[in-house]
This record gives sequence, C-alpha cells and structure tokens, in this order.
Amino acid sequence: MENIYLLMIVALGVLAIADLVVGVSNDAVNFLNSAIGSKAVSFKSIMIIASLGVAIGAIFSSGMMEVARKGIFNPSEFMFSEIMIIFMAVMITDILLLDFFNTIGMPTSTTVSIVFELLGASVAIALIKIGHDGGSFLDLVTYINTSKATQIIVGILLSVVIAFSVGAAVQWVTRLLLSYNFIKKAKWVGALFGGVAISSISYFIFIKGIGGTSFAEESYAILDGLTISHYLENHVLFILLGSFIFWTAISYLYIAVLKLNIYKLIIIVGTFALALAFAGNDLVNFIGVPIAAWQSYQVWSTSGIPADQFSMEVLAEAVRTPTLLLFISGMVMIATLWFSSKAKAVVKTSIDLSSENATTKERFQPNFLSRGLVRTAVGISYVFNSIIPGKAQEKIDKRFEKPTIALNKDKKYELPAFDMVRAAVNLMVASVLISIATSMKLPLSTTYVTFMVAMGTSLADRAWGAESAVYRVAGVLNVIGGWFFTAFIAFISAAIIAYLINLHVPSMVGILLLIALILLIRNYLKLNKKKKELKAEHQLIRAESSSIQGVIHESAKNISNAIKRVNKIYTGAINGLSKQDHLALKQNKKQVDKLGNEIDELRDNIFYFIKNLDDSSVAASNFYINILGYLQDMTQSLEYISKVSYKHVNNNHKKLKFNQIKELKQIDSLFENLFNKTQKAFETSSFEEIGNILSEKETLYKEITEKIQKQVERTRTEEVSPKNTTLYFSLLLETKDLLTATMNLLEEYYHAHDGTSISTIINESTSPEEE
Repeated sequence: MENIYLLMIVALGVLAIADLVVGVSNDAVNFLNSAIGSKAVSFKSIMIIASLGVAIGAIFSSGMMEVARKGIFNPSEFMFSEIMIIFMAVMITDILLLDFFNTIGMPTSTTVSIVFELLGASVAIALIKIGHDGGSFLDLVTYINTSKATQIIVGILLSVVIAFSVGAAVQWVTRLLLSYNFIKKAKWVGALFGGVAISSISYFIFIKGIGGTSFAEESYAILDGLTISHYLENHVLFILLGSFIFWTAISYLYIAVLKLNIYKLIIIVGTFALALAFAGNDLVNFIGVPIAAWQSYQVWSTSGIPADQFSMEVLAEAVRTPTLLLFISGMVMIATLWFSSKAKAVVKTSIDLSSENATTKERFQPNFLSRGLVRTAVGISYVFNSIIPGKAQEKIDKRFEKPTIALNKDKKYELPAFDMVRAAVNLMVASVLISIATSMKLPLSTTYVTFMVAMGTSLADRAWGAESAVYRVAGVLNVIGGWFFTAFIAFISAAIIAYLINLHVPSMVGILLLIALILLIRNYLKLNKKKKELKAEHQLIRAESSSIQGVIHESAKNISNAIKRVNKIYTGAINGLSKQDHLALKQNKKQVDKLGNEIDELRDNIFYFIKNLDDSSVAASNFYINILGYLQDMTQSLEYISKVSYKHVNNNHKKLKFNQIKELKQIDSLFENLFNKTQKAFETSSFEEIGNILSEKETLYKEITEKIQKQVERTRTEEVSPKNTTLYFSLLLETKDLLTATMNLLEEYYHAHDGTSISTIINESTSPEEE
C-alpha cells in the first residue's frame, strides 16, 4: 500500500505545478490591471517589474501552509490515509475550478477556493468516519473548525462592500483635488500625493509582503528584541509619519529636480508591491497542500505504523517549504505571467469593466438587477443634484471633465483604459485596505479587494456613463456571483471527489486524474481552436479612414469577410435542414449571432467614425451607413432562416420532402456561386466584376419566384403538412430578402466605385460657392 501513497505524492507534485500555472493566470489581475490599463510604462517594463516582485516574494515566502495553520480541519482527528484522500481531492478540484474560471476570463479567489476545497473534502471524510463509528451529525464540530467558513464568507462580504465604497470615495476626492490636468498642478501637490501613495504602498510591502515571511518572525536587537511583525504592529503611526515625510521629500526632488512623472513611479512601486505580496503569501495556496502531503508522507513512512492508524498531529505545526522549491515555484509563476494567454484574458475583463473609453466592447449583457441598480443610482444622483447649489455643481463637473484627446492615426495604438491618477489610487487604496485587514488578522481575498477597488474608482471617476453603466454593473454582478459560485462549487466538488476516492483509493485516483487531464487538455484545445477560428475569420474591422476612398477600400475587406461567412451560414442552414441535424443548426445560429453582434458593434461606432472624417469627405458617412445597413439586412435574413430551421428540426416536425430539399439545394448552389464571385471581386479589388454579378440579379429572382410557384401548386394538390409548407415559404421569402439586401449592397459599392459617382459624391460634400 505504501507504493500507492508514493504515487499520490508524485501526482500531487505534478498537480502543484499545474496549479501554479492556473493560479497565477487568475491572480495576475491583482497586480497587473492598474499598470496595463493606464499604460504608464510599456507592457514589457510592467512584466519585468511584476516578475521581479514575484521572484523576490516567492524566494522569501513564509512557505507555510496558511490554511492548515488556521485550522480548517483538526489534523489530530484524521489518519494519514484520510489526510491523503483530502489532499488529493483538494488539488484535483482546485486545478479544474481555477482552469474553468481562467478559460472564461473571470477573476476569482485562490484563497477562497483552497479553503472551501479543504472544508468540503474534510467534511466528506469526517461524515464517513462519523457514519462508520455510529456517531451523529453534531460530532462534525470535533473534526471541523466551523467558524472558519463563516469568517471567510464575512470576509468576502466585507471586502466587496468596503473596498468598493472606499475606492469610490478616495477616487472622488482625489479627482476633485487633482482633476484631469494633474500633470500641470504645482510640484508640491504631486509631491504630497506621492508621499501619501508611496508611504501607503511601502507600509503594505512590510506588513503584507514581508510581514508574513519567516525572518519577519525572528527577534532583532535593533528592534528592542521585537520581531519585524510585532514592531510594525506596535509603531504604525510612527512608521507611517516618517515614511510620509521621507517619500514626500523624495517625490518633490523626483518632480522638481529630475523632471519626471511621479504618478508613473507610484504605479511602478505599487505593481511591484502587489506582485511581491502575491508571491510571498498566496504561493501557499498552490503548493501548500502538496508540500504538507509530502512532509506527512515522510513522517508516516518512517513510523512503521499502518496508514489508517497513524494520526496526523504533525500538521498542527507550521509546515515549512525548502528554499529550492520556492525558487522553482517562483520561476514557474514568472513563466506563466509572460506566456499565459488566459492570464491576459482575466486581466482584460477587469480593465474593460473599469475603462473610460466609450469604444470599449461591452462583454456582459444587462440584466434586471443591473438595470434596477442603475435606475436607483440615477435617482439618487438627481436628489443630490437638487440639493447641491448650481455653481458648486458646475465647479465639480469641471473637475471631472475629461480632456479632449487628439485621435491617433496609428491603427495599432489603443488609448489607455484610464489615467495614471486612477491607477495610482487603485494601487494605494488596495494596499491600505489589505494592510489594515492583515494587521487585524481579518480574512480577506486580495483578488476581491483589488477588483472591487478598481470598480469603485471607475464609478467615482464617471467611467460608467449612461451608455455603459448597465453593462458594467452587470459585469461586476457576474464576477461577484462567480466568487460565491467558487465557494459553493469548491466545497461540493471536493466533497464528492473525496467520497469517490475513499471508495477505492488506487483505482479512483487513477480514474479521477485521467478525467482531470482530459478536461484540462479539452479546455486548452478548445481555447486554441477558438483563437484559430477568430484569427482565420478576421472579425469585421471598424472603418477608420477619414476619406471616402479610404472608407471604400476598408469596407471592401469587411464585405469580403461578411460574404464568406454569409455563404457558409446559408449553406449550413440548408444542409442542417436536409439532414435534420439540430446540433449543426444550433451551431449555425451561434455563427449568425456572432456576425450580427459584430455588425451591431460597427453601427455603434458610427458616431466616432463621423467625428474622424475630413471636412472634405463628410459624404463618406452616407456610403458607410448604407453599407452597414445592407449588411444588417443580410444578417437579419440569415437570423430568421437559421431560427425557423432550427425550431422545425428541434421540435421533431416532419422532414421536408425530397423535391423541397432538392430545390433548396439548387438555390443554395446558385447563391454559393454568387457569393464566391462577390468575395473574389472584393478580395482582388476587381470592382469591374461587380457589374457582371449584378447582371445575374433577374435570373436569381426568377429562380426563387419559380420555386415559390411550384410550392403553391404542391400545396393545392399534394402537400399535407402545414408546418412544412410554412417553413418552405418562409425560407424562400427570406432568401429573396437576402438576395435583395446583397444586390443593394453591390449596387451601392458599384456606384461608389464608378469614377463619375465618386466625383459626384465628393462634389456633393462641398459648398455651392466652391462649385
């Protein structure tokens, strides 16, 4: 039996490496979002700073299994064999749960996940023991520290509410004092802000980043025999005051003498601090359990006592990690930071929700809760506006007035999601709140604090305007819901897996590890496939040219792309209907929705497109608007065709008759020829071909009309299925509308590319006097 436990230790070691990867991918949002969102420094510089923080934090990590030390379960009540089952269940659950959140790009708490996994697995094993011994459910308190789960839940609620509220309040006051013209403020203003921010962050480094390390618990003569942790706790005001004076002076010299931007320095120091604290404290969430299992195995293997009789009191002591393992873990974490696409996806979610750019694509759909909260907030704002004097309100509004930024002609350039003041406030407030909670021994999640501070500062900074508020609030509610989902699923899943392993350890461990491997590979391949599809598909591109010639050229790429996808979707609908394949039709519906969303997004950006036009090319807006209108008409026809086809098959109605399928295939063949010619014309810029394509218009209309007439005759003589008749007519009529929209689009483009027509359009945009 000893061999199986050795194999379990090896498996736990492999899971620890994988857990490091998925854990860092999720927690990178904690320290990267402010720096990346503000574009204070280059992305490469941000990654180097964060990597340095992670490396130092990992090497000087306490290496203690924090969750075991806090007593989620009572180790003395469990035997070695039971502890190994708990640890294996925890690691399998943790890696799958975090990978799931990374795949969907949502930040969650690694601390909460590991705590509730330990709780769930230990409760399952405890209940098995109680049942075996003939005890009662009340005996569970002997095995489990029930107060810990309550503390964690309270910590979640407190961190969500307090972080959001404090972040919003501090950002509002800061913006009121500094406005958006913070760079032009007097040097002493920047120096004071730098003093407050950097002293807060530096104190955070000591209390959270270094305070939890092993040497911080040792006594030092220079500190009157106190440990660093105790000294920090006993001299808070003295340390903060001294630090504030020191950093204010340094900030003034930094601004006045070196002529450098103090806000960039704050963001750099803050990013380093959070990365340091993350690696120094949260590392145990990923490797703490495997290390505890390994050291438990070492003690048991030398004891000579059977595994099911060896009590695990040893876990009540601090479990330290060898420095070499900490170094290796740090390197894995740094590599993940640089190469994990899932980490970038999680960071992007946080940045998009806090972005003040109106062009940011909204990922979340509004729901009744987000609409209700926004309406309530609007009502409250009306009340406050009626109380505050008009002149005072005008002055406040002026402080929050965003500067006009000249459009950058470089299409690869993206505006910062928010400015450096908000980024600095994010880092400062998060550092202060985490430091206070740590010094007070309150359980909280750094992920929850950093995320909710960012959301609070976004609200106070008026980044959530009337056109984005419902989407942003819906996003925040989704993320918060995911946090509670983490706790619930972690508990249930770990309990189930622990129960399964307990049935037969050797076989169930192998089966569950295989299932975990398959799921991880499946998620990886699915994500890669999605990326390749997006890359091959080339999403519709927003027009950015400021002249009509440029718009015509850019829109040609969109038309080629759209026509290719329209062709694929239409053929997919006909094939799915002929084969009665409801899964293929369901997938086809998703493709239509995706195309429709992209066209809607282009239409949403018409405002910014028109703003970007040259004075001499305003007429290009008419052309661009018409093109988008015709693309939308085509998509609406496809949506209807896909919807009725899927509904017919999904409801198990009678299959279309052979002649009906044959006729639809004939039309599909004609359309495929039309679409292929159109796509080729736009791809190769052979615009003279559009005229030849338009000449086929009457032939295609005639073909559809004949098919409609044939169905009328069949209905009168032989058709017996009302559902089939309704579906067939619907398909033909909507195909006719699709053809109309396609031909209108081609005519619009053909006339615009005619030399005389272009001249006419350009002349129309000039004044009569100029003519």
